[in-house]
Amino acid sequence: MLGRLILNFGVWKCPGDREIGTFSGSKIRVACHQAQPPDQPIASRINASPIRVFHREWTATLFGHRSQPASATQIRHNQSMRFPRFAAFLLACAGSVLAARFSLEQVGKIVRLADPQIAPDGKSIALVVSRANFEEDRYDPQLVLVDVATRAQHALTRDRRGVSQVRWSPDGAKLAFLANVDNRAQVFVLPMNGGEPWQVTKSATGVQQYAWRPGRDEIAFAAPDEPPKVTGEERHNHAFEIQNNHFLMTETPRPVHLWLVPVDGKTPARRLTSGSWTLPASLPPGPPSSPVSWTPDGKRLAFVKVATPYTGDGDKSTIQLLDVDSGEIRALSSRARNESQPVFSPDGAHIAHWFPRDGQNKNVNEIYLGPAAGGDTASVTHSLDRNVQRAIWMPDGKSLLVSANDGTTTGVWIQPLDNKARRIDLGKLVATGAFWLDASIAPNGSMAMTAGDPGSPPELYYFSAATAKPQRLTEFNHETASLELGKTETIQWDNDGFHMDGVVTYPPDFAAGKKYPLVLYIHGGPRSASKESFSARAQLLAAQGWIVFEPNYRGSDNLGNTFQAAIWNDAGAGPGRDVMAGVATLEKRGSIDTAKMAVSGWSYGGYMTTWLLGNYPDKWKAAVAGAAVTNWLDQYDYGDANVRRGAAFGGSPFTDQQRMQTYLEQSPIYYAAKIKAPTLILSDTGDWRVPITQSYQLYHALADNGVTTQFIAYPVAGHSPADPVHSRDVDRRWVAWLEKYLR
Repeated sequence: MLGRLILNFGVWKCPGDREIGTFSGSKIRVACHQAQPPDQPIASRINASPIRVFHREWTATLFGHRSQPASATQIRHNQSMRFPRFAAFLLACAGSVLAARFSLEQVGKIVRLADPQIAPDGKSIALVVSRANFEEDRYDPQLVLVDVATRAQHALTRDRRGVSQVRWSPDGAKLAFLANVDNRAQVFVLPMNGGEPWQVTKSATGVQQYAWRPGRDEIAFAAPDEPPKVTGEERHNHAFEIQNNHFLMTETPRPVHLWLVPVDGKTPARRLTSGSWTLPASLPPGPPSSPVSWTPDGKRLAFVKVATPYTGDGDKSTIQLLDVDSGEIRALSSRARNESQPVFSPDGAHIAHWFPRDGQNKNVNEIYLGPAAGGDTASVTHSLDRNVQRAIWMPDGKSLLVSANDGTTTGVWIQPLDNKARRIDLGKLVATGAFWLDASIAPNGSMAMTAGDPGSPPELYYFSAATAKPQRLTEFNHETASLELGKTETIQWDNDGFHMDGVVTYPPDFAAGKKYPLVLYIHGGPRSASKESFSARAQLLAAQGWIVFEPNYRGSDNLGNTFQAAIWNDAGAGPGRDVMAGVATLEKRGSIDTAKMAVSGWSYGGYMTTWLLGNYPDKWKAAVAGAAVTNWLDQYDYGDANVRRGAAFGGSPFTDQQRMQTYLEQSPIYYAAKIKAPTLILSDTGDWRVPITQSYQLYHALADNGVTTQFIAYPVAGHSPADPVHSRDVDRRWVAWLEKYLR
């Protein structure tokens, strides 16, 4: 019988960081400085938490017995143990694995990688590397250059706030990026032959995006207009008109327009566009605002024009073509809505862009193609039947690199302009791509991408060609990858004529035949998917000894158009049956303690949580509802999408009494009086996506009906806390609440 001996000990001090053994390909490393053992005793115990800074929980797999918690006598006896003897003991244990479990502390140590940009010569890759700074409660981003051949790293920025949007100049001689100046993003340019970066833009409102102009040392950038200057008594009048905006607005939204500036940092910018219309401005979470795209000759810009700057009008978007010298603007096509993300082909002959199938937002997003001069465009990804979220031109101009959620991974394909897509084999790697594939391609066809796998957060990968075997260039998250993590696998089941999937993460010490509590961790969106990749929250929950289930219900975007569109006007009932069918599949495996099941999720995952609580009230022992959609009327009235929500129900709730009833009956608050499970409610006060009003309603519904509940609000802007301290608090409360009722 296999057993586990878990030992916790302090910092062992001896010269250097030395390797003392290798087990199943995993190296045991000991960091130390002097030749003295720690003062603290070595104590065996079960499910220990790792101690900060080199204090390590070692797990040794033994044959023949399972260790028991040490008695006081045993602990006193163990005080006489010395490290060489202990190391020899571990090395003698065949098949041993020495690792700590994933913990709340480890969540904060995960290094975030973003925006890998491969140099035009394909020899180096620039990317943004961010680490949590808990003392200052922020993430500190750094621009890092990685040499492809040697994997050597060179930090290009230090102590700069807000570093993002890395972009090479077309000739590779300079590297541009955004960084904050007085809390406003500005474009900086760094010469790659040596020297310090200089500030290029001096936008009074901050830069939202930019693009190098081919053939010239100029940059086009987008920035919001300044508010009008008001003097006299009227300078105190801040009244503004409400239209289709979210409820947190405190002034009239200002349009975003294009400017052109030389990169010398001395010449003032020249305005390219103006008017009451605007370029799109994305509110996270979601893909970035549609980037502007230059023709290869640098004469024209493609951009997206939105009718108004009010967020509810965001679907009134069309692609426009701007002649930079003359200022002439004309539409790419005759469409009036839903065009986005234009990008010119390398030869300037074609333009590719996003557009939903048949122009309906319920359908998958497809890549459309047409002549760069303007005219009709048509889908080139229809047969792929996936919700495509990125299109990057291959250097030959005859195909595109596209990506989409596919099953429980991220699919990446080469899509020819006139043939079927060819899938790129990534093995167990899952490309980073919740809303946007994090990749870039050099003129020679080499590629950079961030990707992870079930046992490791994302790292930087290099492909010598799009179809070549990926090479990992970084080890930023090696500490997390070395931990004792829970096994992750995909499961599949059938319901209502759909064949669907989900992801299960097991406790690290999972043993067949034993019963474990089940925690549902349901993804948001709903146009998203849970994937068999590294999930910090799933691993944190599994480390508590729980089986974690992440179901992909109808409305998820990983199984084609029919599956994705099936949620339209069926927001909760159908998806709820899908989730419960997945739970039943797990129950049949025999490892679930059906008396200890909890449901949790954020955003639409919070919607599904509260829907399941009210419609399957006897199933759940506890719940966590984060930023939960509980009332579709509030979503229609107050959220950033507001009136755009009407499309999912056939129109406005205020123009048809039956439709009003549909909004109510598909709102979890309608069933809240049936909820029995103790429920933790979490929400941001500044949430524009799912207004906190809905969490207030849930709280009062539960409290008034005598259901145990706690409502925690975070006084921050956004759909979920973005700072490390509040993010950690979310995880801590999530685990503590469930542990209270599942133990």
